[in-house]
Amino acid sequence: MFIVFFLFAGIVKAEKIAGGSALISYNENQSNAYTNSTIKKLTIKRLLERYSSPLLGATDAFINACTTYNLDCYLLPSITGLESFFGKYVYPGSANPFGWGGGYIVFDKWEDSVMTVGKGLRENYINKGADTVEKIAPIYASNPAWADKVKYFMAQFEKEEENVRLLLGQNTVQL
Repeated sequence: MFIVFFLFAGIVKAEKIAGGSALISYNENQSNAYTNSTIKKLTIKRLLERYSSPLLGATDAFINACTTYNLDCYLLPSITGLESFFGKYVYPGSANPFGWGGGYIVFDKWEDSVMTVGKGLRENYINKGADTVEKIAPIYASNPAWADKVKYFMAQFEKEEENVRLLLGQNTVQL
């Protein structure tokens, strides 16, 4: 059953731009037995497990948000890494690991916050020209180191993706 899931999931093609700035975009294409979206999902799951994150159950929401809003699949979980250490430090009962609305906006569940923030980033940041982490940073947060810290977590996800691809026997990344 586990293998069948991998065979029929959609594909992710992450785009990158020169200079190390993360381009906030996502595309779908056909691939090998393990799809890129399956690899992204497994990567997010593994890193959230490593941090004992309460967001582990929201892994599908991260993938849904990146496909629905055409985002880099590691952007949203990376923001949670910085803002709440992957959901461990949030306003009590808020299900808001992003610090969205100063951290005081309350969501019913993690999945709701993931989709809301994904939509908010797409509509209020990316569609208005803030299409890299560096451009999002001064709008999203007052901390001048915000972009570097988010990119640090994004790099952790990318490194973990390399490990996942090695484990699955896919040594090359389809970009």
